[in-house]
Amino acid sequence: MELPKVLIVGQSFNTDTGGGITLTNLFKGWSRDKIAVACSPYLLLDNIDTDVCNTYYQLGNKEHSWVFPFNLFKRKYFSGLVKFGEKKIHNLTIPKSKTRVSIIMNVFFPFIEFIGLTNLLHKSILSPQLCDWLDDFKPDVIYSQATSRSNILFCLAIESYLKKPLIYHVMDDWPSTISQMGPFKKYWHNKIDSELRQLLDKATVLMSISEEMSLEYKARYGKDFIPFHNTIDVDFWKKYQRKSYEWNENPSILYAGRIGLGIDSSLETVAKAIGVLNEELNMSIKFVLQTQDVPLWIKKYKHVVHSSFVAYSDLPKVFSASDLLLLPYDFSIAGLKYIKYSMPTKAPEYMITGTPVVIFAPEDTALVKYAQKYNWAKVITENKEKKVVEALKELVVNKDLRQQYAQNAIKLAEINHNSVLVSTQFKEEIVSAMKK
Repeated sequence: MELPKVLIVGQSFNTDTGGGITLTNLFKGWSRDKIAVACSPYLLLDNIDTDVCNTYYQLGNKEHSWVFPFNLFKRKYFSGLVKFGEKKIHNLTIPKSKTRVSIIMNVFFPFIEFIGLTNLLHKSILSPQLCDWLDDFKPDVIYSQATSRSNILFCLAIESYLKKPLIYHVMDDWPSTISQMGPFKKYWHNKIDSELRQLLDKATVLMSISEEMSLEYKARYGKDFIPFHNTIDVDFWKKYQRKSYEWNENPSILYAGRIGLGIDSSLETVAKAIGVLNEELNMSIKFVLQTQDVPLWIKKYKHVVHSSFVAYSDLPKVFSASDLLLLPYDFSIAGLKYIKYSMPTKAPEYMITGTPVVIFAPEDTALVKYAQKYNWAKVITENKEKKVVEALKELVVNKDLRQQYAQNAIKLAEINHNSVLVSTQFKEEIVSAMKK
């Protein structure tokens, strides 16, 4: 199959973010000289994976601008190609003032978002320099995971300039969370919705992150979205695949990922439940949090242990060594809007390891429906400590149940999330865009 040249707008290949990991796995096997990325500086900071793509145009001050006097708050970044060495993973450090960043993120941005100025003060343009680079690269297809008004308008501008097929891939239901506050929230919600629909009309191929999202977006926008979730290299993840379902001598339940306000609350609920379970069953189960930040509440629980992030190559061993793997969600109304139709990037990674998975999430989410449909995880849908205790106790005392969930998860991951199979389908869809 002859693969086209693809311009990826607004997302880097990395091992840190859901969008970056998904992108890396879906495009694996593409020729590096046929992929280029145009994205903002903040997406080029950590763990850039140049194995799939090493051609990056940084969208700097020539493409992104703020009107006076707000431009005084924004650091100016150069526009142009970023050079990488021969290493596979790169970390680019941009000097920052912690005080300045804190003021901007905690005061400046929330204020202008509340009063509705965010969408007026920032502009993205196709600079002559960027256009020259686009003309030189000559992409056949445009791919984007745009998640904001500026991203949408920028993609429309690039599509208009290049006049090439556009593929739009939605990772989260961000359209449901735009303009949630301030006196102009209705105006901006309607305006951004209109601009998004323009993008959907322009797109040749539309993709979603889950079957549930495809169904919802068909009803909402009248468009067909093809679901493509994160894929996994089965051989890589099976290296340490769990075979025994006896409890370890020092049992542990692991959560690996980010900590936001909603997730933080869910994690503490699980921590409390594990404490109760240890007392009732006279056990010493550890709750391991492999996170960047340490929760403020962790000191209250002796059985909760914080662990720093490990290298991506070590994750299969770490996940398989745990007794249970936790996938928690935010139970807040605002959080549910954003993640309702999403699928965690780490879900198939958890599934293939052979370690039983516990999902703690609202019932009306794509993740819960997927797990219940194929019975590949223990699901807890009530945000109550008592329910978590009951569910965990059932898993602790029932070895056969643990094994059943794990074996179902492995089989499903090998079929639905196998990178060889899924990336082939993904490539076929992109090639088909050339013929539409």
